[in-house]
Amino acid sequence: MSITIRKALLEDAYNYTDCFIACLQTAYKGIVSDDFLNNLSVEKEQRAEKFRKSLTNPEIDVYCVTFEKEMIGFLTTHKIDSEIWSIYLLEEFRGKGHGKVMLDFALESLQHIGHKKITLWVFEENIRARRFYENNGLIFDGMKRDTTNYGKPLIQLRYTQILD
Repeated sequence: MSITIRKALLEDAYNYTDCFIACLQTAYKGIVSDDFLNNLSVEKEQRAEKFRKSLTNPEIDVYCVTFEKEMIGFLTTHKIDSEIWSIYLLEEFRGKGHGKVMLDFALESLQHIGHKKITLWVFEENIRARRFYENNGLIFDGMKRDTTNYGKPLIQLRYTQILD
C-alpha cells in the first residue's frame, strides 16, 4: 500500500480543506478546544481560500498525499525558515508507515535546497506526534512558545534535526 506525494494544485482546494478538517479533528481531539474543532467546518470556504493563497507564496511548498487518487493527508514546508509546518494523515492511514514516508520527504526536500537544520513545532500535549518525531530522529531543542490560536492556551515545543 504505497502513497503518492505531489505538489498541491489550485483544484485541490476543497479536497485539501476536507482532509485538513478531518485530520485536525482527530489529531487534536482532547488537545485543542472542542469549540475550535467543531467550528472548522463552518470556516470551510475561508480555509479553501487560505489554501489557494498559500500556493502563490514562493516561500511555501504544499503537498497533497494520496492513496489510490484519494487525498489522505498533506504536508507543508517553509523553504526560507527551514521548517516543516505540517504533516497530517487521516486517522485510518496512521500507524502504517506513511507518516515516516512523509517526514522523510519533507526533510529531503528542505535538505535538497541547502538546509542542514530542520525544525518543526508540536503541541506539548500531543504525545503521539512527539513520540513519532523522536522515533524518527528529531529532538526537542528546549525552545517553547505559547499559542492561543486554538481556543485555549497551549504550549508548542520545537523539534530539530541536523542533517548531513
